[in-house]
Amino acid sequence: MVSSSSRRVLLVTGLSGAGRTTALHALEDFGFEAIDNLPLSFLQRLFDSPESFARPLAVGTDVRTRDFDVESILEEIKSSSKIKDLSLQLLFLDCDDEVLVRRYKETRRRHPVGGELPVLDGIARERQLLATIRERADFVFNTTKLSPWEFRNLLKETFGGEEAAETLLFVTSFAFANGLPREADLVFDVRFINNPHYVPALQSLNGRNKEVGEYISEDPDFDPFFKSLTNMLGLLLPRFEEEGKSYLTIAIGCTGGKHRSVFIAEELRSWLEGQGKLVTLRHRDLSILSESSS
Repeated sequence: MVSSSSRRVLLVTGLSGAGRTTALHALEDFGFEAIDNLPLSFLQRLFDSPESFARPLAVGTDVRTRDFDVESILEEIKSSSKIKDLSLQLLFLDCDDEVLVRRYKETRRRHPVGGELPVLDGIARERQLLATIRERADFVFNTTKLSPWEFRNLLKETFGGEEAAETLLFVTSFAFANGLPREADLVFDVRFINNPHYVPALQSLNGRNKEVGEYISEDPDFDPFFKSLTNMLGLLLPRFEEEGKSYLTIAIGCTGGKHRSVFIAEELRSWLEGQGKLVTLRHRDLSILSESSS
């Protein structure tokens, strides 16, 4: 347990490609001041400077960091334990080899330890190099099967504190023809609404266009449906928050994921933001990502 009066430092390290940057971005959202690739020789200066701790610190380091050395990290951890008001914890991010190999192939980057060797050899070398740090870690998270949202949720539950108490909402439109979104918690089928696809003048447009929105809004069942939807969410969301649910994904689907689901997802995002919620909107089958917070 970390005392509320302690200066708090979370050292984030692990295998290259396991999600350190993603973790630091999330921790920043949860009230930490995030610093990446800080030379280890600077850590002691932070420890000696109380003014550096207006907020908790999340410090990212891995084999790419200048002067990275396993023994130095272990020594810093040992030294920090002697500072009465300082709490330093070590988070190690792990990941299965095959996933790391795929990530490196997708980015076409060389492994920082392997050099000219195959990526898998570089991963094996890095595992061996970091084995002692992994054993010493206060937390070990394996990101192999975690989606970005699940990873964020895990970090939030472990380190978020009061700053991360509010449930994050994700709204996504999608096409049933391309399958349900795997991450969806709530799915609403809006294929009963009149389809703009069959109106020649609207066919090439999408639900973000004014003309399409006006056409959908004229359907006599649209208003009763949307009112019922928001009434239900008004009931459900506080209960989800009481349960401590960190994020909720609401999926709106139609046949092609272009008109009806897009418009209704946009309307739902606006309504949720009007309720003071944090919302991320994605149109999966339009390949459009729009983020908004209030």
